[in-house]
Amino acid sequence: MIEELLPPWVRSAEAFDDAVESPLCPGESEAVSGTTLRRRREFATVRRCARTALAELDVRPGALLPDEHGAPLWPPAIVGSMTHCPGYRAAAVARTDRVRAVGIDAEPNEPLPGGTRQVADAAERRHLDDLSASGYPVQWDRLLFCCKEAVYKSWFPLARRWLGFHDAVITIEPDRNTFHAQLRPPRRDGPTRAGQEPTGFTGRWLARDGLLLATIADPARPQDSTAQEGRLQREAGHWTRRY
Repeated sequence: MIEELLPPWVRSAEAFDDAVESPLCPGESEAVSGTTLRRRREFATVRRCARTALAELDVRPGALLPDEHGAPLWPPAIVGSMTHCPGYRAAAVARTDRVRAVGIDAEPNEPLPGGTRQVADAAERRHLDDLSASGYPVQWDRLLFCCKEAVYKSWFPLARRWLGFHDAVITIEPDRNTFHAQLRPPRRDGPTRAGQEPTGFTGRWLARDGLLLATIADPARPQDSTAQEGRLQREAGHWTRRY
């Protein structure tokens, strides 16, 4: 399902349950020690998905350990993203010479708990009202959240700093199954990653079988320098608020 939203040079794998045994690599078990059995199973399944996708890039699968932010440490020259929600797990990966950031998120097609004020500004809430009048069988508030999660997972490996829900303004195109994110990150004192912090992303979304999916595959920029590519090799990963 998720492969429909991604270009062919981004490889992905998905699962709809944890029925298949998914052995963990050395070090991964320790990362989820002390958590619930459910958490350990989804952790293992999503890593099996990631290793399956990496194998399609001819990358030898190995341990995908979390960094200090909880993000998976991807192999050199690889960017990727993982997601999990009830009834769905997926991973997507790409080489840094084609894609500079990947962000994916999955959510149940159900109303967003707690409402939209914590994740949407006034303009976005008006946008959601317009979308709700369109008649599509989509929980637009939850899709907005889903898109913002995919945005953050794309942003963080490039900027390596926080981006709040209100720092990304989302416009959803219901007829094209696309969305655009205009980023307005908080000002930062001191040095920044010149040329690295994106100002926006365009992604794709899908609603099917009770699930919502949002994906971003941001193309590599021709002006990216060798030094920037080296940084991506060292730091590629993502951070998710539910991880």
